Amino acid sequence: MKTIGMIGGMSWESSIVYYKVLNELVKEKLGAAHSCPLIMYSVDFEPIKQMQHLGEWDKIGVQVVDIARKLEAAGADILIICANTIHLVAEEVKKNIKIPLVHIVNATAKSIRQQGIGKVGLLGTRYTMEYPYYREKLEQDFGIQVVTPDIMERETIHEIIYHELIKGIVKPSSAERFKSIIRNLHSKGADGIILGCTELSMIVKEKDYSIPLFDTTYLHAADAVEMALNI
Repeated sequence: MKTIGMIGGMSWESSIVYYKVLNELVKEKLGAAHSCPLIMYSVDFEPIKQMQHLGEWDKIGVQVVDIARKLEAAGADILIICANTIHLVAEEVKKNIKIPLVHIVNATAKSIRQQGIGKVGLLGTRYTMEYPYYREKLEQDFGIQVVTPDIMERETIHEIIYHELIKGIVKPSSAERFKSIIRNLHSKGADGIILGCTELSMIVKEKDYSIPLFDTTYLHAADAVEMALNI
């Protein structure tokens, strides 16, 4: 199979999940002692987090493009950015590399459409929920309608992600808050929920919900493995 280049560390908590899922899926598909050929560049997330807060997305784009080129030069055949929010600069990255970029929204949308769902709730960082890059791709490229939590709920989710989950902290009280938010999205007509932050699978568990959950970390990794095995 081809080698997957990973831009990780955003946060490293979810990069661990990516590494595990990628290898589990390859073992499942190929058997024996097979594992996934990977090259990872893991960033120091704090400076990127600060640039996000300041709205310095151009600077983030320059840094991520530079990393993508390094992974390409190191021998990666395909590339994944292991974070939903950083896909805000995905198109800039795509324009500056020759290898395919596996887009997290495409991977997620394919699963949503396979289940015949036309309206979903989107959870993630404030940037993912409020900036147009994620919603517009789902709506314009795939015809999937998107609803988001109200402003106070968005702030709550953002705070839980940045002050708890990226530090590996999972509080039962925060898990209960997510249950309330997801119920509210369901009442707005959402027939499925996108876990649009790669840390959210740490706290939102499928067993606790009757509504379909779309774990972007797993779906993204699965799409990357499928491409690596078939190109």
